[in-house]
Amino acid sequence: MSLVESLVNIAIGYGIQCAAFALLLPLFGFAPSLHDTLVFGLVMTVVSVVRSYALRRVFEAIRVRSTA
Repeated sequence: MSLVESLVNIAIGYGIQCAAFALLLPLFGFAPSLHDTLVFGLVMTVVSVVRSYALRRVFEAIRVRSTA
């Protein structure tokens, strides 16, 4: 279930990011195409997953060191 939770979290985050990108950028004078919005959302999602994984590994390493 942890994998399912992670995948659902990523999918929801991707949708929210794409919607925010499409809705907010025009307010600043940018008009991204649907393709641009989806690609940018994908790139930011990958960055977010990598960041989350790296932080999880760092904190796990800290936990292991503190219990040893």
